[in-house]
Amino acid sequence: MLVSQILKAKGDLVFTVGPAETVGAVCALLHSRRVGAMVVLDSDRVVGIVSERDLVRALAEEGAGALSKPVTSFMTHDVIFAEPSESLDSLLTRMTDRRIRHLPVCVQDRLVGIVSIGDLVKWKITEVEAEADNLKAYIATG
Repeated sequence: MLVSQILKAKGDLVFTVGPAETVGAVCALLHSRRVGAMVVLDSDRVVGIVSERDLVRALAEEGAGALSKPVTSFMTHDVIFAEPSESLDSLLTRMTDRRIRHLPVCVQDRLVGIVSIGDLVKWKITEVEAEADNLKAYIATG
């Protein structure tokens, strides 16, 4: 299973914010859109990603004052990306090793989607179930 296949099935919608958005505004957007992370774009260029984990850290470090600061103060700047041609297994390994839950998917520096660890686990389960069904069918006919 490739990332491109996952995006084709789930869609390419990515929620984004600008670098000047406040932490408070981003918190409200994460809640209203029911997502765990948003990509930070500056003129269609990915400059960061902000997750619930980043926002909890911001509040723990600075208290309520963090809510009025720009998201760039707390976002992850060194974004790890995925490409559509990458395999499900390689992304699961990368995300587990680096302890990250969201990977923006880019083609030549252009954002084309995002995958979460939940997306990948869902597809892995589907893949394993299909393999098990095929093996059961093979045994039953053999």
